[in-house]
Amino acid sequence: MASTAGTAAQSTPPSLSLPPSQFARLQPHAYLLAHLSPPSSSNNPSIRANGRAPTQFRVTSANAGSLTHTNGSAVVRVGDTTAVCGIRAEVLHTEDIASWSVSRSTPSASTVANKRRKLEDATGNSNEGDGSSDSDDDESQIQDHNLLVPNVSLSTGCAPGFVPGAPPSSLAQSLSHQILTLLHSTPLVRADDLRIWYQPPNLGAEDLERHNENEQMDMDAPLAESDGNNEKNKEIKAFWVLYIDVMIVSLAGNPFDAAWASVLAALRDTKLPRAWWDVDNEIVVCSDVVSEARKLSLRGMPISSSFCVFEADAASGWRAVAIPDAEEERKITKSSRQGMQRRWILADPDGYEEGLSQERVCIVVDKERGGKGKTTILKMEKNGGLAVDSKELRELVVVSAQRWEEFKLILEGMC
Repeated sequence: MASTAGTAAQSTPPSLSLPPSQFARLQPHAYLLAHLSPPSSSNNPSIRANGRAPTQFRVTSANAGSLTHTNGSAVVRVGDTTAVCGIRAEVLHTEDIASWSVSRSTPSASTVANKRRKLEDATGNSNEGDGSSDSDDDESQIQDHNLLVPNVSLSTGCAPGFVPGAPPSSLAQSLSHQILTLLHSTPLVRADDLRIWYQPPNLGAEDLERHNENEQMDMDAPLAESDGNNEKNKEIKAFWVLYIDVMIVSLAGNPFDAAWASVLAALRDTKLPRAWWDVDNEIVVCSDVVSEARKLSLRGMPISSSFCVFEADAASGWRAVAIPDAEEERKITKSSRQGMQRRWILADPDGYEEGLSQERVCIVVDKERGGKGKTTILKMEKNGGLAVDSKELRELVVVSAQRWEEFKLILEGMC
């Protein structure tokens, strides 16, 4: 009897089912499709393999001031993707700028003030809050003199493909370029925050002779005590250059949103020491008093939201033509009538979902710059496919505006 039972146990056929982890590795497209398209009889909503709804973002957290030897720093975690940003400020003398003495493109203090005054007179209101009066000067100076220098690196072990000793990846270079482009196009940082001025004393001949005998010419006269004539002589002696270093310490999809969020949080945390021009030594002197340091007056709070498109047909993302042929169009029409969804737009994709999609969408919005809660679109980029149309882009802008509200609370609450 014992041998018979053992024989029966050995003849039992093995189970043909696979555990979810193996199914996800062997058939990743079918695995995600099974989650997003449940049977119609179940009445279950579309749920991604990670348990999120299609328009749901991952849990996000931010912490500022994590690095002690920087002018500003922040750590942002979006799901399992973590980015650390540190900002270091260095002084760039105008004498070291090759084109400075030739072009003299930098406006004087009186020129900047006159432009701001003319714009206020033309519009009837002050633009000091949004910084639109000097945005053109800011954009030209920051770009021409490279005052913002971002650099993104992916640390060893942040993902399986990053090994020790490897050269900088194309992803790191692409992220650095995207962040630099967004910093210039926003424009988030004001050039006036990066200028170091010198205001020479307004003295007559006798006063100048007595002043030269005095040895107290190493500090600028306060701006409030200067008159109009002296204001015209005010000139820029140096700039602050911000080196923005971002390190992705954990990569689990959507690195751009995490990297940009860390840059934004670090800029909000950045403080520049009080600096002035020392006439005697012809150098820039910085104060070591912490209370005299000032924060950057950023323009708004642009937040980036990224999406990917997952299609039921694994090869549909590489269609050769924009308009399908008659047979393909008939299939699409038939499936639409039957209520079958052929593609899904997934917010904040993880690494698993990014590998199964070709089309990407990135939208950067800001609700502070437009005023009265209006959503301002600062960037809209779509690449890799032809599935997303104008109607869906408008819906994604609404989702991005909701994401902006969520991220605003996170940045305001970071310590």
